[in-house]
Amino acid sequence: MKKEYIHSKKKYFICFLTILSIFLIVLIVSTSVDIVNKIKQGRYIGQEAEFRNSISISETGEVYAKPDLAVVNFSVVNEAKTVAEAMSENTEKMNKVIEAMKGEGIEDKYLKTVSFNIYPRYEYDEDFRNRTLVGYEVNQQLQVKIRDMEKIGEIIEKATSAGANDVGQLQFTIDNEEELKKQARTQAIDKAKAKAQEMASQLDVKLGKVVSFNESFYLPYYDNAIYMQEAVGKGGSAPDIQTGENKITVSVSIVYEIY
Repeated sequence: MKKEYIHSKKKYFICFLTILSIFLIVLIVSTSVDIVNKIKQGRYIGQEAEFRNSISISETGEVYAKPDLAVVNFSVVNEAKTVAEAMSENTEKMNKVIEAMKGEGIEDKYLKTVSFNIYPRYEYDEDFRNRTLVGYEVNQQLQVKIRDMEKIGEIIEKATSAGANDVGQLQFTIDNEEELKKQARTQAIDKAKAKAQEMASQLDVKLGKVVSFNESFYLPYYDNAIYMQEAVGKGGSAPDIQTGENKITVSVSIVYEIY
């Protein structure tokens, strides 16, 4: 009986050693894999540490070009005692404006109604406590794109003579802005490279690869609404519109590794 007990105890001990051995083997393999992964990560971590030795350069490129597209909004604003009367008068005038635009050679695709609003008009008593409905205002706005830059003033005069009594948001834009952006970007990058080389020489270091690059684009917005309203009034002589030049600006920021 005692022998059987000893034999059984030996079996349990051997099983325990076997399980312990397997656990140790798994632990060793897992640790080895983790070490290998850490070594791989260390390569990238090492690179990040090297990137801390860097210089950052910011430069701007500017390109000037004459605009080739004008965008202007013509509005017809009128009042009447009823909605029907206000709409009828407004529609008649706006249709004449549209006909005048087509008469100047502007295609349908360059004519777009951008807003149409009807507002009630009220009058208040002296205490501003009570109000009385006295009529309605209709405001319809037509956006016109003008390709012939020489005819901007003439087209404005035709629109106001046809019935447009509010002219605004005149903008001068450039169709192919992407090509001009490329030119401005190239200019900015070349200036940044030259500055980086100059700084590296002054610091007695060498330039490495580019670590990061950022770009921002700016095209100023010109709104000549007030000028247009004062200049054209309600028809008459065509205003002299000067388009000038648009400035396309691209700013870049480049970080170089140095060693």
